[in-house]
Amino acid sequence: MQNILTVKNLMVSFDGRAVIRNVSFELAKAECIAVIGPNGSGKTVLLRALLGTIPSEGNIVWGEEARIGYVPQKIDADRHLPLNLLNLLCAKINILGLTKSELKVVSDTVGLTPAILKTPIGHLSGGQFQKALIAFALLGNPNVILFDEPTASLDQLTEEHVYELVDELRERRGLSVILVSHDLSIVSQYATKVLCLNKERVYFGPPHEALREETLQKLYGAPHKYHHHDHH
Repeated sequence: MQNILTVKNLMVSFDGRAVIRNVSFELAKAECIAVIGPNGSGKTVLLRALLGTIPSEGNIVWGEEARIGYVPQKIDADRHLPLNLLNLLCAKINILGLTKSELKVVSDTVGLTPAILKTPIGHLSGGQFQKALIAFALLGNPNVILFDEPTASLDQLTEEHVYELVDELRERRGLSVILVSHDLSIVSQYATKVLCLNKERVYFGPPHEALREETLQKLYGAPHKYHHHDHH
């Protein structure tokens, strides 16, 4: 299977201090790679390097067909702005030269009702706002989406709905996903591969190996178990 992304010996440094060193992995169509690791291990930095928004060394090769969407962990826009969700999504539609029908498809996909679309940004719940960010990323029909902890501020039920949506998009659209997450039970359930980052070691492989106790102990430097819970 042809890779949509190939990364070899990626290095990112700030002020001479290496944050990411010698990271290599591949992403195929409809794969979900979960990126895990302790705080400060460079997970968000990795996504920014892949997006090309910070300088890096090594090779990042996107396939010619790659269309990339990005869902940030949070957005720093002033949520008191007199904007509703429809204004925000229409702005991107206009920039990309898309049709209103694409807005409907995306809104229906993530479950944004007309009432939610007309809600001022500052009045959206955490779950609605997260779905809005996913909808924003889906405009333009990307075939790769980078998620930076898409559920960091959500309650568990909303979190499960967001991950189920992401997984559904992966299966239905053949979407390739790179997902930064702290929730190892979610990782075990949805990821096809896991990339473990910390300052010294890097591990890339299937979830059942990445989430073994000895791997996690090396990664986090202490016993680090996760509790598997089934989501329905």
